[in-house]
Amino acid sequence: MYTKIGFIVNPISGMGGRVGLKGTDGVFEKALQLGAKKISPIKAKSMLNHYISNYSKNDKIKWLTCSKEMGENELKKTGIKNIEIVYIFKKENTNSQDTKKACKILMENKVDLILFCGGDGTARDIYKIIGNKIPILGIPSGVKMHSGVFGVNTDATAKILHEFVNHRLVVGEVEILDVDETLYRKGEWKIRFFGTAKGIVEPTFVQVGKTVYESVSDEDIKNELSEHIEDEIEKYNDYLFLFGPGGTIDYISRNLGHHNSILGIDAIYNKELVGKDLNEKKILDLLKEYERVKLVLSPIGAQGFILGRGNLQLSPKIIKKIGIDNIIVISTPSKLISTPIIRVDTGDKNLDDTFKKEEFIMVVIGYRLSRVVKVG
Repeated sequence: MYTKIGFIVNPISGMGGRVGLKGTDGVFEKALQLGAKKISPIKAKSMLNHYISNYSKNDKIKWLTCSKEMGENELKKTGIKNIEIVYIFKKENTNSQDTKKACKILMENKVDLILFCGGDGTARDIYKIIGNKIPILGIPSGVKMHSGVFGVNTDATAKILHEFVNHRLVVGEVEILDVDETLYRKGEWKIRFFGTAKGIVEPTFVQVGKTVYESVSDEDIKNELSEHIEDEIEKYNDYLFLFGPGGTIDYISRNLGHHNSILGIDAIYNKELVGKDLNEKKILDLLKEYERVKLVLSPIGAQGFILGRGNLQLSPKIIKKIGIDNIIVISTPSKLISTPIIRVDTGDKNLDDTFKKEEFIMVVIGYRLSRVVKVG
């Protein structure tokens, strides 16, 4: 059986980068005037060449693509034969409407994966049409690539495609993000969250959220985490929030106006401290008073434990009453570099197995920004 791959190249993606425009959205003509060259077709061919040389021998793929430089040219130049042109554009230069129209046709043809070459703007255009109905994989070619759909480079993307075709990778949720280019060109850095798409979960080869913050300090990240948790408290204003131990959580607690016990468990309701340095009994007493509870935890660096190390007050009985779905895990991206796996050791094998069955957990790494991390 053939895997149906929808292939889209955004030929103008990334043109604004080298000429200092910080993107191509809305400034394509200016980029041309400044001498910008098309790099996306080169990136697409590089990925396809690597795939053909290393992985394509036994893979059965039917390629559904667009005419000319939106995919057809790149596939034919690399010697791929099993091609069907499903969208023809007739203008001299493509735009976002071409990408969106192509996606609608690919959806109608029930492709298994949309492989595209572009940046965050292209990912956003694709997401607007397909939502989370079809997995997305991006060949990195844009100026801005903050979304979690991109391979770390063209070779890695080829490897991901091969593993996907052979059913060896998991499809999971990824964030679609984009920088506000107008503000960015004025020196302001503001990332917008557009939604959660289907992507491929492979932390070695798929770009993860930490790359968004390579030039941002841990203090700035902690401020973003504080804003995120404050929003959660306002959103779930009838919930009790239990704050676990750790420096990151202590920072957030202090931003909320409370002196956290740092190594203990504290309780906040409607931004007011209602319990400090709580033991198991006191937590259970609070759970009788407050029916709805959220638990905020942060992994121990390098070890990755969120339960069973330094927070034994959170007994299996408490965790079961709260529920796994009500646990919010937060971390700075720098900590996750040395913490690739989230671990639990609650002392209750059945409860540990429940976490294990989840396979992955969302870790908040910034304001409305999460990364999928494997549960070990």
